[in-house]
Amino acid sequence: MDTQTLGHYINGEWTGADGALESRNPSNTDDVVARFPDGGQGEVDAAVAAAKQAQPGWANASPEVRSDVLRKAGEALFARSGEVGELLAREEGKTRAEGIGETLRAARILLYFAGEALRRHGYTLESTRPGLDVATYREALGVVGLITPWNFPIAIPAWKAAPALAFGNTVVLKPANITSAVAAALTQVLHDAGIPPGVFNLVLGRGGVGQAIVDHRDVAAISFTGSQGVGAGVAMAAVARQARVQLEMGGKNPLVILADADLDKAVAIAADGGFFQTGQRCTASSRVIVEDAIHDKFVAALADRAKGLTVGPALAEGTQVGPASSESQFEQNLRYVGIATQEGGRLAAGGDKLDLDTPGYFMQPTVIADTAPDMRINCEEVFGPVVSTIRAKDYAEALELANRGEFGLSAGIVSNNAKLIRDFRKNVRAGMVMVNLPTAGVDYHVPFGGTRGSSYGPREQGFAAVEFYTQIKTVYTGD
Repeated sequence: MDTQTLGHYINGEWTGADGALESRNPSNTDDVVARFPDGGQGEVDAAVAAAKQAQPGWANASPEVRSDVLRKAGEALFARSGEVGELLAREEGKTRAEGIGETLRAARILLYFAGEALRRHGYTLESTRPGLDVATYREALGVVGLITPWNFPIAIPAWKAAPALAFGNTVVLKPANITSAVAAALTQVLHDAGIPPGVFNLVLGRGGVGQAIVDHRDVAAISFTGSQGVGAGVAMAAVARQARVQLEMGGKNPLVILADADLDKAVAIAADGGFFQTGQRCTASSRVIVEDAIHDKFVAALADRAKGLTVGPALAEGTQVGPASSESQFEQNLRYVGIATQEGGRLAAGGDKLDLDTPGYFMQPTVIADTAPDMRINCEEVFGPVVSTIRAKDYAEALELANRGEFGLSAGIVSNNAKLIRDFRKNVRAGMVMVNLPTAGVDYHVPFGGTRGSSYGPREQGFAAVEFYTQIKTVYTGD
């Protein structure tokens, strides 16, 4: 396959394609997907300056201008979903079906916010003082910096950039290094849709690019998705200069399986949430809490399901689980399996690397049983196809276990008991609750976010996105 040569996209032009860095195919590490520059302060300064200059014209144009660009981009991404989805699979490691599915989701996000560009709602109110009218308006913030991860390399940039653009902001995007080609593909779609110079900018490079965006005095807001440790630093730097900040920082999501659940359904839900997309989802069902009465049967059935899944190259026919996206992620997955077994967990399935025909980061989906709630495998995000199980004597203990830890993104329950389902919905400490569904898998038009260490700031996606990407102006008018 061909190797792309990428550049930064600043003020409507591609520039700086020096090939200092590269992304490789995790299904075949001999395959270089792209070479691209390592940006720095100069590129960030240029991108922010272009975005700052373009922002007033973009915000003050008819909302139809913004809507039309997003609509054209969404339609183009639909038309190119096969091509871009395969690029995504090649560069990130999702299966072909998963890559195309994510690309279609990004297209739908662009189309959704094409409509939202026309719906920046305000209010008219009765003043307490005679002869006065009061109205509120939502206005753009200015330049918004977006720092995005590799696990959803087109959907997450889309769900951050689309509302930012729809509501009149301009954007500087810093994507994850290992998925730079996918970010460039999204950028090209926006360029082809006629986005004006400076309105959307892409700066490639290592972590210093993100830090330069966070620290830049002309960046009014930062939206970040990544790890807790990096997110904490982003928040501190942004708040120090009074910039708005939004953080999504992962999860250690509990899936509670009660004794009355249909066993086959429970296993299918746990496998879907824990293993597909190689477990590289912040909403993955990474710890499964099973009521004692069915615990052993459930673990045996889940282990059988894990052993039966086909692991292989992302673009190969029949592959159900692709590789880890990078060597560091692959090593982390294996390291956590070792830690879990050293701490007393029982390896029921998987746990080792797989040697296939191509050099890649393959491992069989893994089930670690007989774990204690305070083991590291149940407290720290692994971000791979690794599921741990915990035994609970009853629902009350299962809920208490689900609410432990620093994360609170997504939580699920599998049961037919309406009373306990209602109690779980009310009392589990999570931003999203799934009933008889995998913890992973959310719609693009509803709010996304968690509690505690998982999220900080207003929710992402859907109708909630306007809260972060605009500010309210209150206007009084007298006679």
